[in-house]
Amino acid sequence: MAANKPIHAVVFDLDGLMFNTEDLYQDIAAELLRRRGQELTAPLLAATMGVPTPVGLQIMIDWYHLDVTVEQLEAEQDALFPAMLDTRLAPLPGLLQLLDALEQAGIPKAIGTGSRRSFVVDVLSRFDLEPRFEFLLTAEDVTHGKPDPEIYLTACRRLGCPPPRVMVLEDSQNGCRAAVAAGTFAVAIPAPHSCHHSFDGVSLVADSLADPRIYQALGLAAQAAQLGPCR
Repeated sequence: MAANKPIHAVVFDLDGLMFNTEDLYQDIAAELLRRRGQELTAPLLAATMGVPTPVGLQIMIDWYHLDVTVEQLEAEQDALFPAMLDTRLAPLPGLLQLLDALEQAGIPKAIGTGSRRSFVVDVLSRFDLEPRFEFLLTAEDVTHGKPDPEIYLTACRRLGCPPPRVMVLEDSQNGCRAAVAAGTFAVAIPAPHSCHHSFDGVSLVADSLADPRIYQALGLAAQAAQLGPCR
């Protein structure tokens, strides 16, 4: 597979893919709704996952006809996040090892996320990761958020690679739809919060960032062998 269509670059989603921030978002969304006598149900969670933060908040408002603005919910969310990041933020399994392998192989990498730049920089700075990426594309850098392919088409242009030569790593249905629509080599890595999502059209559904099949698709056979068989 990799021999016929070599991967020249990799683009990472952030929330729920690199870090456990999707879990934190869920807890904060649940708290925002609890304050208003509502609950974060599974259908509502599915509707808001993988979309830009303002869009997700507007979905919450419309879902329950809340008498509040997106800006007000964003301000509450911003007030709640620092304490959670201080105590609960963690990279997901396989992230740091995959970054090391990509750097050793000279494969450039970037981030394409629907989160705001200030949040992304804050998260990455806690592990000194921002300098390891060619660039960050965030909510402020696109007109249309995921599942629109704009963010990944933009990433491919900036990387100077045709979409089929760019691997996109995503955890959500909306993110994968964007990656597939952009024509990239889309890899879905379902998490507990997204295991029920549809990942139609992706090139690979992996178990985690440590899945040997990711390394094989990247042409990193030696590293894949060190990881052992897929489970």
